[in-house]
Amino acid sequence: MSSLPDPSSVKVYTVNGAASGSSSSLPDWLSRKRAANGKGKRAVREHVQGTIELIQHFEFPEASNRVKTTRDGHHVIATGTYKPQIRVWDLDQLSLKFERHSDAENVDFIMLSDDWTKSIHLQNDRTIELHTQGGLHYKTRIPKFGRALAYHFPSCDALCAASGPEVYRLNLDQGRYLAPLVLGGDKEEVAGVNCIDVNPAHQLFAFGVDGNGTVELWDPRSRSRVGLLRLPKEELLPTGGFNPLPGVDEPPSISVTALSSRQDGLSYAVGTSTGHTLLYDIRSARPFATKDQGYGLPVKNVTWIEGGSRMAGDGLVMSADKKVIKIWDRHSPSTNFTSITPAADMNDVHHVPGSGLLLVANEGIQMTTFYIPQLGPAPKWCSFLENLTEEMEDQTTRTAYQDYKFIDRRELTSLGLDHLVGTPALKPYMHGYFLSLQLYDTARVIANPYAYAEHREKMVKEKMEKMAETRIRTKKGAESVKVNKALAEKVRKDEERARKKEERKKKKVVEEDGMDVDQEGEDEEDEEEDEKKAKPGKTSLLSDPRFKALFENPEFEVDEDTREYALLHPSSVVAKQNARNASGSKGRTKTAVEEEEEESDKVSSDGLGRSDDENSDEAAEKEQSESEDSDDAGALWQDDIRARIAARDSGLRAQAKTRRQAGPSKRTPNVRLVPFRAQTGASGTASDPSATFGQRRSNKGKTRADDEDGFAGGDGAKEFSFVPTQSGNLQDEDYDAGGKKGGKKERRKGVESFGAGMEKVGEGYEGEPGETSMSESDRKGRSQRRSGMRSGSKNTFRRM
Repeated sequence: MSSLPDPSSVKVYTVNGAASGSSSSLPDWLSRKRAANGKGKRAVREHVQGTIELIQHFEFPEASNRVKTTRDGHHVIATGTYKPQIRVWDLDQLSLKFERHSDAENVDFIMLSDDWTKSIHLQNDRTIELHTQGGLHYKTRIPKFGRALAYHFPSCDALCAASGPEVYRLNLDQGRYLAPLVLGGDKEEVAGVNCIDVNPAHQLFAFGVDGNGTVELWDPRSRSRVGLLRLPKEELLPTGGFNPLPGVDEPPSISVTALSSRQDGLSYAVGTSTGHTLLYDIRSARPFATKDQGYGLPVKNVTWIEGGSRMAGDGLVMSADKKVIKIWDRHSPSTNFTSITPAADMNDVHHVPGSGLLLVANEGIQMTTFYIPQLGPAPKWCSFLENLTEEMEDQTTRTAYQDYKFIDRRELTSLGLDHLVGTPALKPYMHGYFLSLQLYDTARVIANPYAYAEHREKMVKEKMEKMAETRIRTKKGAESVKVNKALAEKVRKDEERARKKEERKKKKVVEEDGMDVDQEGEDEEDEEEDEKKAKPGKTSLLSDPRFKALFENPEFEVDEDTREYALLHPSSVVAKQNARNASGSKGRTKTAVEEEEEESDKVSSDGLGRSDDENSDEAAEKEQSESEDSDDAGALWQDDIRARIAARDSGLRAQAKTRRQAGPSKRTPNVRLVPFRAQTGASGTASDPSATFGQRRSNKGKTRADDEDGFAGGDGAKEFSFVPTQSGNLQDEDYDAGGKKGGKKERRKGVESFGAGMEKVGEGYEGEPGETSMSESDRKGRSQRRSGMRSGSKNTFRRM
C-alpha cells in the first residue's frame, strides 16, 4: 500500500448539487427556474455559470432517502419525497429515465437484478413492495415496522429487520414467509435490529442490535447464532463509564447503526450510535482500529473502498454521519485521507465501485455528487471528468452571486431604495436583501456622487502609508509602533524611570549594609539569577502580544481632540493648546512631513544623542528623586531637627555681633539721590559715575548759556527727576539756584510750589522778566460760547 497523500492536497470536486462546505444550497430564485415566456409553456431551468451538472435533473421535490447504482453500472436508482417516489437515471444518457410514485415513503430497497428492472422496497407503513420493469408487481405486509432490508441470493430469502427481536424471512422462490430468526435468546432483550449485512465470501449473516451494543452472527445453513460480538462500552461512552444521575436508573445504551463486511470475509466495519466506527477481525473479539466522527451523531454508512485507488492504495474505509464524510486508512485511523462536509444533512452515501465518485442523498432538493481524482478514476460513463479537473474548482458560491449585491436594511435606506421592499427587485435573504449589482451601482452614484473620489483618495492614502512603512526609522522600536506614538514614548519613559529607581534602591541598600564592591557585584549577580529562576521577567506593555493591536491597528488610535480625552487629560490638552497659540498655528494641523521631523527631533528613549544640558537635567532629576526617595530609606527620620535650628540661631547671633562691633550707624535707604538740575563742574562730567544719562548727554558739546537755562541742547528737552526720601519728598525751596541742597529759593508771587519742581500758577502771577502777560481767557480758559458757530449742546459753561 502506498503512503497517504496530504489531506490538504486532496481535491474534492462537486459535480452535482450544492458546493461542499457552503452554508446552504443556492436559492430557487437564483438557479432553480425561469418564468415561461407564454401561457401553457413549461418553466425552463437556468444555468448558473461556474457550476457543473453531471446528471440532469438529479433531484427530488423535497428530499432524498436512499441512492444506489446497479451492478452493471448503467443506472442510478434513488428514492425520495415529497410525494414518495422512485426515480431511475440512465447514466449513458446522463438524464432521468423515469419516475414511479408509491403510497408510502421508502425506508430501504435492494436491487434483485443486475439492472434496474427488478427491485424490492421496504416502506414505512410495514409494506414490502416488489417492482418489475412494468411497475408494482406484488405487495405484502409484515407485523412490525421495518428498519433494514437484505437479500440472500443462494436461498432467495429476503431478510427484513424490524422493531423487535424477529428478523422476517420472505422466500421469493416459494412466495411465502418462512420462520423468522429470533435474536437475543431467553436472557437478552432486543429492542430492534437496525442493520443487516450478508458476507459476500461465506454468506454469514450479521445483525446490528439496537440497545445492548452487540452484533449477532448467524449461519444461514443452520439458522442459528454462531457468534456474538460485544462492543467496548467503556471506550465508547463519553465519560468512560456510567455515572448514575438523580432520577436516572438505566445506563445510556449503545446501538449498532451500520455494518459492512470486506470482500476477504475476515474484516467487519461496525458503526455505532455514539459516532464511532470500529474495525474487527472475525477471529478476534477486540477491535484493531477505532475512528471517531467527532460530532457524536449516529453513523449512517460504513463502506470498504476496494480497487481503483491510485494514490491512496487499498484498505480505505469510508464512514459518514449526517454531517460529515470521512475517508481514512484502516492502518492509521487517526489521519484522514480526506473529509467532506456537504451543504445539507445526509441520509445516505453510496460509493461507485472502482471509481472516485460519491453519490449523496440528502435533505436538500438537489442530490450531491462528489468526484475525488486521488481516490479513483472517473467511471466509463463520465470519463470526460478526467479532462475537466483543472476547470472544476469549486466556484459555485463565489460566482453564483456575481451579478447580485447583498445589503442590509440600513444600507437600503441610505441608498433611498427602501420603497422597493416587497417587489421582485429585492430578494429577501437572512437579515437583508439581494439586489441587482447594476441597480446598486446606479443608486450609490446618485446617493453619493463623490463616492469614486473618496474611494480613490482612500486608496492613495493606503498606498502612501504602505510606502512610508519602508522608510528607515532612527528610533529604537519605532517599526512596531504605528499608532499612539505619544503613548508609547510615555510608556518607555515610565519604564526607564522605574528601572532607574529600582537600581538606585538596590545600590543604596547595598551601601548601607557596608559591603565592598566586589562582594556587592557578586551578590547582585546571584540575586538576579535567583530572581530570574524564581519568577519570569516582567513583560513590557510594548512587547506584550495582548496589547499589540494598540500600537499597530489604526482603529485603536487615541483621538486627542475628543471631549472624553479632554476630561481625562485636562493638563495635556491645555499644554497642547498653548503650544499651538505660541507657534501661531492655531487651527492648522501638522502635515506628515512636520510630524515626522518632530518625531526625529525628539530624544529617543534609549538615551543616545543627549546633550550636556539634558544630562545635567537628568542629574538634577536624579538628585531630586533621590531626595524624594530618602523617605523610603528612612533618612528623613534620622535628621536632627534641633541641631539644624541651633546652627541657624548661631549664624544669626554672629551677624548681630559683627554689626555691634562696627558701631552705630544710621540706616540709609538703598536709593541714590539725584539732583533736580544737572550739576556743572567735575561732578557733572561724563566720567562721574553718579551722573544721570541726561547729565552726561547735556555736558557733551553744550554752551554755558544752555547750562544756565537748564536745557540739554537745542532739542528743547529738559530733565525732570523725582527723588524719593525716607521722610518724604524734598521741597523745591530746599535747593538753591545751582541745584545744591541747603539753598533758599526766592518765592514768586502767584506761583504755588509743591513736590519737587512742580508749580501752579494762580491769581496775582506777575510773570518772569521779559515774559508777556497772558489774557484772562488764555490763563483760565473760555467761560462763554464762541460767537457765530453752531452749538452742539444747550448746556451753559460754568465759570472757573
